[in-house]
Amino acid sequence: MKLQQLRYLVEVAKQGLNVSEAAEALHTSQPGISKQIRLLEDELGVLVFVRNGKRVVDVTAPGKEILKISERILREAKNLKRVAEEFVNEQEGSLVIATTHTQARYALPDTIHDFLSRFPGVKLSIKQGSPTQICEFVMDGSADIAIATEGIDQFPELTALECYQWNRSVIVPEGHPLSKLGRAITIADVAAWPIITYDFAFAGRSKINRAFEAAGLEPNVVLTAIDTDVIKTYVGLGLGIGIIASMAFDPARDANLQAIDAAHLFEPSTTRIGIRRDAYLRGYTYAFIERFAPHLTRKVVEASFKVAED
Repeated sequence: MKLQQLRYLVEVAKQGLNVSEAAEALHTSQPGISKQIRLLEDELGVLVFVRNGKRVVDVTAPGKEILKISERILREAKNLKRVAEEFVNEQEGSLVIATTHTQARYALPDTIHDFLSRFPGVKLSIKQGSPTQICEFVMDGSADIAIATEGIDQFPELTALECYQWNRSVIVPEGHPLSKLGRAITIADVAAWPIITYDFAFAGRSKINRAFEAAGLEPNVVLTAIDTDVIKTYVGLGLGIGIIASMAFDPARDANLQAIDAAHLFEPSTTRIGIRRDAYLRGYTYAFIERFAPHLTRKVVEASFKVAED
């Protein structure tokens, strides 16, 4: 049994049982993958995959368990390599952050700037996606940590660490009637206008919906987007008013827009970091986390893993 054979198994499953795509992802040949999987099945004495001719069409019952164990073995092999790297050169390596557009664009720049200044030998990558996608990146090992507001608590294999709370603002074009009310904005004021806001999977959208439901109002959401800058663009074009994370409004950059505080209308949201409980984190990963959320020291993060195990 070889680690490479386990990699082939896991990648075929990851690619929806498409051996050709697995071969392309691993930069090898389709016949080579098929041969090695057959050799592993012969060694184990059970079939991992159900085949129809040369096509893989399903996973057998024992195959599902073998895949789970294979994934765990590959993660542990990766952890072994990280332990060695930590002692050989603690200032070099790679760190992959999976996060949403809003976090990457507005919450992370200072942390990333300081981190790269402190650890110039670390190759830092950012993978963007929906909250579910970025958690899956961490689950499959293609990212080290996830940073998001939604989704992390849906993955029991991840430890969720609270970073900070934030709320929302309503953005309108300059001179819009809502900016001239002379009083605090109400949820009814917002409901009276076409609304442009986040896609349902992003940035606490469920809390926006709950605020309207609690008031017995139906919001007229005319456009949704995953990108805050897209929302601001269409608000600037006069297509509606926007509901965005307050941190995403920059008076200097967004000079054609006005922000109206709406924190009193919506429940606050909490941004969290998600980490696999069985992951081995390099020292610089702990440094990144602490720079982003100062209360999350290495001691606190390690203690959270122990609590999760108990």
